[in-house]
Amino acid sequence: MFFNLRNRNKAEKVTNAEGAQAFQYNPKTDLYAATVTTTLSDKFYETGGERLERLRNLVAKNDPAFVAKLAVYAREKMYLRSVPLVLTVELAKVHRGTNLVSTLTSRVVQRADEITELLAYYQLANERKEVKKLNKLSKQIQSGLRQSFNKFDEYQFAKYNRDAAVKLRDALFLVHPKAKDETQQNLFNKIANDTLATPYTWETELSALGQQKFESADARQKAFTNKWEELIDSGKIGYMALLRNMRNIVEANVSFDHILKLAAQISDAEQVKRSKQLPFRFLSAYRELSKMPQPQAKALMAAVDVAALNSAANIAGFENNTRVVIACDVSGSMQRNISAKSTIQNYDIGLLLGMLLQVRCKNVAVGMFGDVWKTIAVAKTNVLANVLEFHRREGEVGYSTNGHLVVRDLVQRGRVVDKVFVFTDTQIWNSNIGFDSMQKAWTDYKKIAPQAKLYIFDLAGYGNAPLQINKNDVFLIAGWSDKIFDVLASIEAGGQTLDAIESIEL
Repeated sequence: MFFNLRNRNKAEKVTNAEGAQAFQYNPKTDLYAATVTTTLSDKFYETGGERLERLRNLVAKNDPAFVAKLAVYAREKMYLRSVPLVLTVELAKVHRGTNLVSTLTSRVVQRADEITELLAYYQLANERKEVKKLNKLSKQIQSGLRQSFNKFDEYQFAKYNRDAAVKLRDALFLVHPKAKDETQQNLFNKIANDTLATPYTWETELSALGQQKFESADARQKAFTNKWEELIDSGKIGYMALLRNMRNIVEANVSFDHILKLAAQISDAEQVKRSKQLPFRFLSAYRELSKMPQPQAKALMAAVDVAALNSAANIAGFENNTRVVIACDVSGSMQRNISAKSTIQNYDIGLLLGMLLQVRCKNVAVGMFGDVWKTIAVAKTNVLANVLEFHRREGEVGYSTNGHLVVRDLVQRGRVVDKVFVFTDTQIWNSNIGFDSMQKAWTDYKKIAPQAKLYIFDLAGYGNAPLQINKNDVFLIAGWSDKIFDVLASIEAGGQTLDAIESIEL
């Protein structure tokens, strides 16, 4: 996502991770960018532990109301789950005296398992090592979790009733929620007695099948084929579960009619909208399918590509008379997985967001930069295939981060454009001999294109930018969601993301 804060104070000059001149974000911008670009896993220039410590420090530096609204914004608009819980717990450590944390806790807990996840992080954040690790729980968090227990039914509780460090039963005894009626009291009793009904999910259905004995391998295969077909027909399997299990479904050799039914579900615009998937989820599924030779996989690949386009259907884009340049950073530092469980890299996210944007632009040049800057012709369709094609060309432009060459090329050719979009981890530097920089190149370019605007899309949240933000028509956008393009439209209309955050009612 984006944070476009008008700062009347001169930006503090610092050096980035490559030793090049950069400009420090203010505390609000820093907290926002760090929040929306983290899975708390190690990044190229920063470990997960360092990012967590930065978040803690930034929470303490910012206004409590802003932190709370940011947490809600990240959860409800950005569809992030873990980081809003972190902000909530850290806010509880520094803010007391009002019901702000209680209200926030209830707001950000939107799945039953987030009750236990919040408590697990609370235990970690407060370094509880004694036997009763959650003893003396924050009264505000306790109050918020009491309200959260009233949100969910038996299916939702049972679905996430896992044997983890903090169990749902533990949370119930710790929080002591008040049942709103007899039916809910019976539900709480089931949680306490560990007698929740086994939910109908793909995990429970396949797990039960896996424990059965079969006469032969063929009989086992046939049983799993039938089970996947039943799951697809049931309509009870969530969108994300279907997306993640496409490879398993193809390998189960379900009928082609079921493949077509699945493809229709995955590509359906309304289902895509309700699923609230981050765009890179589609890329991950597409990549797995691309490795499979079966015709069923090819059919599903087409459906996933349509889904990716549907996920960004509201991108405003730009018409024929708007000249656009889209530049994607493919340097070495971008090639770090966003989490230990994901094969997706910032490299992928930048390319994917760039491809989604270029589909909506009529007069657009697209390219990638490393040691050099190079434009590449790409199709307006097959967005995910375009990303894989860029991957196949890895190394073609080298592995440095010479982002200034994108703008310097425009200066040298005297080419006037209206908008330049750069998708990067912001650690831009000049690996060549000389004193050129992003700041200098843009200053020179504004002399020949005074109306041009530069948008830096921060994909890593390291806390600094290669040039001054909100100066000379330079804007900062951060995050991995297609929601960044809503903010882009807001900027074009003269608005700011801060207004959207501040307008949230707690």
